[in-house]
Amino acid sequence: MSIKRTGIGPIMSRVVEHNGVVYLCGLTADDRAADIKGQTREILDKIDALLASAGSSKAKLLAATVYLSDMSMKAAMNEVWQAWIDPAHPPTRACVGTVLGTPDTLVEIVVSAAK
Repeated sequence: MSIKRTGIGPIMSRVVEHNGVVYLCGLTADDRAADIKGQTREILDKIDALLASAGSSKAKLLAATVYLSDMSMKAAMNEVWQAWIDPAHPPTRACVGTVLGTPDTLVEIVVSAAK
């Protein structure tokens, strides 16, 4: 069983593939001036691209963890999330309120998917 790592940086890999599963790092938006919907859309676009580069897609999502800097934004984030997910293949999901890396980071999402 081999492990494939891409996007290797000094503290993490952006993507790790092992045993038919693709694991993505925690992703945040580059445009931190955007509101929760904008940041969520940007992250989901990144997820689509990274999964595609690993030979997977959102239809093969297994699990997701969404971190919000303020749980009062959950409904707005969910609007974007629900428009994006494959309704026939939703992953398991947890949504957690927490302090994120910078004050203007509103959401961070981590997913894993089957290959």
